[in-house]
Amino acid sequence: QVQLVESGGGLVQPGGSLRLSCAASRVIFNGYFAGWYRQGPGKEREMVAIIGPGGTLRYSDSVKGRFTISRDTTKNFYLQMNNLKPEDTAVYYCNVKYGPQSYWGQGTQVTVSS
Repeated sequence: QVQLVESGGGLVQPGGSLRLSCAASRVIFNGYFAGWYRQGPGKEREMVAIIGPGGTLRYSDSVKGRFTISRDTTKNFYLQMNNLKPEDTAVYYCNVKYGPQSYWGQGTQVTVSS
């Protein structure tokens, strides 16, 4: 079992930056996929960025060049979001997957508005 806690959301103006953090309850990353997903108003949850156990990265087309996923060596991973746009407004969730097991955080709200 893995508990995940997100932090770092908030209100930011268009063009601004935020850094989201996800803290796991125990050491992960060996064999795990760690990722960020988001769900905007009236939309389905979508993948934002994933980092694989070997460090491979994958981003949605809508955030490429603006968002960066990273991790430390034990149990924390991050999403640096630059040049934020109003369409990035959503609840952001962190997720870790190990085989068939999938764990989610509670979500953190990101609102991009002037």
